[in-house]
Amino acid sequence: MTGNRRPTIKTVAARAGVGRTTVSRVVNGSDLVSADARARVLAAIKELNYVPNSVARGLVTNRTNAVALVIPESESRLGSEPFFAALIRGVSGALAESETQLQLMLVRDQAERDQLTESVATRRVDGVLLVSVHSEDRLPRTLEEMGLPTVLAGRRDAGEQLSYVNSDNAGGAAEAVRHLLSRGRRRIATITGPQDMDVGRARLAGWRAAHKEAGVAVDEALIEAGDFSEDSGGRAMRLLLERMPDLDAVFAASDLMAVGALAELRRRKRRVPEDVAVVGFEDSVLARHTNPPLTTVRQPVEELGRTMARILTDITLNDGPRQQITLPTELVVRESS
Repeated sequence: MTGNRRPTIKTVAARAGVGRTTVSRVVNGSDLVSADARARVLAAIKELNYVPNSVARGLVTNRTNAVALVIPESESRLGSEPFFAALIRGVSGALAESETQLQLMLVRDQAERDQLTESVATRRVDGVLLVSVHSEDRLPRTLEEMGLPTVLAGRRDAGEQLSYVNSDNAGGAAEAVRHLLSRGRRRIATITGPQDMDVGRARLAGWRAAHKEAGVAVDEALIEAGDFSEDSGGRAMRLLLERMPDLDAVFAASDLMAVGALAELRRRKRRVPEDVAVVGFEDSVLARHTNPPLTTVRQPVEELGRTMARILTDITLNDGPRQQITLPTELVVRESS
C-alpha cells in the first residue's frame, strides 16, 4: 500500500488474486469458497488491515444497508410542521441501532416520483418508509408491485394490506370532544384534516362518535376542512365563526391548525377558553407555547417513527412478517379548554 488511502475490496481481491465476489463471500462467511482462496483472502485482509464495508457485504447479501424515508410534501411543509421533525428523529434513532443509513426523499412532482422509482428498480435502497399517505396515491401500490419492503405512517384505508404504524386517531379525537362536552360545551366545531387521508377521516369520525355517544345532535355546519397547516386553521376558524357565531368550542385535527384558529379568535376578540375552548391534536412543542397553552391529544410521533423503522428492519434483515400497529393517544389538558 502507498500513501494513506483506505484499502478497498478491489485492493484485497487484487492482492489475493481472486475476484471481488470471492472476497465478499469470505467477508460474509459463505461456504462457496475454496480453502485455498479463503486462506489467500484472509491473508490479504490481515496484511492490508482491510475493514469490510456495507458495499462489500452487499455483493453477496444484495443489501445496501440504506432505506428511504419518502415524504410527498414541500420543503416548507417539512420545515414548518413539527410532526415531520419528530418522526425523522424516531426513524433515525432506530436505524442507528442497526447501522442502516437513512435517505430522506421529498416527492413533490412526477420527476421526483420517477427518481424514486429508479432508486427502487436499481435496488439502491432496501426498503421505504412512506409518510403522508393519500387514498388515491399509487406510490404504495407501485412499491408493492416492485417487491420492495414498505412501511406506511398511517394507512390508506381500513382495508390496508401493507405494514403500517398508526395513532389511534378516532379514539383520540373522541376523547378530545368528550372533554369539551364535560366542560359544558355544546356547539363544538371541528377543523378537519384532508378527507382523502385516513387520518383526516378518522379524526372527523371521532368527533362524530363522541357527539353520538353523548346524545348530542351533530350540526354539519360546525365542520370545516383544513389541510393540517396553520393558514388553513385560521381560514377555517374564520369561516366557522361567520357561519356559526355562537359556537363555544373547536376541535382542530392538528396543533398547527389550532394555532391558526387561536390567532383568528384573538383577531375577533373571542376569549379562550371563556368564549371558545380550543383543543388540538399531536402535542407538538407548539402546544406548550401558545397563548393560552393548548389542550391537545398527544400522539407518540417519535415512537411511531421508531416502530416503523424497526418493522422495516425486521422485514429487510430477517424476512419478518408484515405488521399493522396502532399506538395509543392521550389527552393533555392545558388552559385553552
